[in-house]
Order: sequence, then structure tokens, then C-alpha cells
Amino acid sequence: MYGVSPQAYDRAITVFSPDGRLFQVEYAKEAVKRGATAIGMAVEDGVVLVAFKSIHSTLVITDSLKKIFEVDSHVCVTASGLIADARRLVDIARVDAQRHRITYNEAPTVDLIARSVCDLMQVYTQYGGIRPFGVSLLIAGVNSGGESKLYEAEPSGAMTAYKADSIGAHKKEVDEILEQKYDAKLTIDQAIRVCVGALRSTEEEKLRPESVEISFISSKTSKAVCLSDKEIAKYLK
Repeated sequence: MYGVSPQAYDRAITVFSPDGRLFQVEYAKEAVKRGATAIGMAVEDGVVLVAFKSIHSTLVITDSLKKIFEVDSHVCVTASGLIADARRLVDIARVDAQRHRITYNEAPTVDLIARSVCDLMQVYTQYGGIRPFGVSLLIAGVNSGGESKLYEAEPSGAMTAYKADSIGAHKKEVDEILEQKYDAKLTIDQAIRVCVGALRSTEEEKLRPESVEISFISSKTSKAVCLSDKEIAKYLK
């Protein structure tokens, strides 16, 4: 009886390898590791998202390179990997959020939006003729009671809650810094500085306002705020 080549198991998403692996999902995770770093942190004051944008040419209009997306007034998402895939997931999450508001006359919780996105990502690991989403998301928001939430959605559809987390090329190094410096008592301003410091210490090129995006949601207002280049420059000094 002829053996089966290991390469045969990575040609279809529906085929498990003998050791229980889905190679296409693992390849999708590799795409995430090649993406620019993004960081999220949830503290008592709210949640913070900081994302690095890799600008490959001086001719690029930096505003067109979006890395942080608003899903609802109290929920934001950042991504690493194939950003085109992220935009599709964000559009679906926005529709789900508005459908929930219309149906129940209340804002959806952060975990409801995260679970909806992860359910869709999981479906794309089950059927032939499609591929997994090559992106990981950090879904951050504040629930109606003022509770800060941060979730990571992986290409496999796995959903994990975090106090602080990162995705992208320098995940391991950034996570080590976050473990050392995280404190739930940090203010939003302090949380932004910790995230920017972690980004600065891991990125090889110098951080510039146009290459960094920063958003936060305060637990007091539950409203997403995106900082301007001028405001970002203050944190990069």
C-alpha cells in the first residue's frame, strides 16, 4: 500500500493530516505573522488599540491605509494579515451590530460581535472551494455597564478574551512587554503610552504619526475616538 505524501493534505481545507492538523488554517496563521503589529489593551478606564502601518512608498497616501475600523459606536477592530479580508469581516460585523440594534433596541455586547465574527471565520475552515480568512482581529469595546472587553479572533475561528494582547509580526516580543507592564488601574493615556512603547521597542523603523493609528473607547462615554496625527505625535515624542 502506497503512503500518502504530506503535501496531499494541504490541497484542501476539509482534509485533516494524520496528526490532526488543517494545513490551510496554519498557512493562514503564517499570513498573520507576516502582517504589521497591532496591540490592544483593556483597563478599567476603557480600551485602547494601537496599530502600525507599513508604508512601502513615499507616494502612498497614508490615509488610505486603514488599520483600525469602527464597527459600532462602542466597538472598534484592528487587524493583522490580509487587510482586504479584515474589511470584509468588519462589514459583516457592522451589519450584525445594526441588525441587533433594530431587533432588540439595544447596543450589542462586545462578545456578541466577537462571537459572530468568529463563527463566520470558523465556517470558512469547514467547506471545500473556499479558504480561511488570512487575518487575525483584535475586537475591543465597552459594554453598556462600562465593562471593558478585548477579544482576539484567529483564522481558525477561535475566540479568546484578553486583558492585553497583540497580533502580527512581533507578537511574541510585544506580549512579553505587555505582561510586564500591564495594570488594570492604568488610565487610557497611560495605556496608550505602554502600547506605543511596546511598538517602538519592536519595530525596526522609526515611528511616525502617519505610520501609527491609535483609537480608544472610554468606559465613561462608550464612544470610539480616533486620534489625529497631531495627537499621535505627542505620544511618539
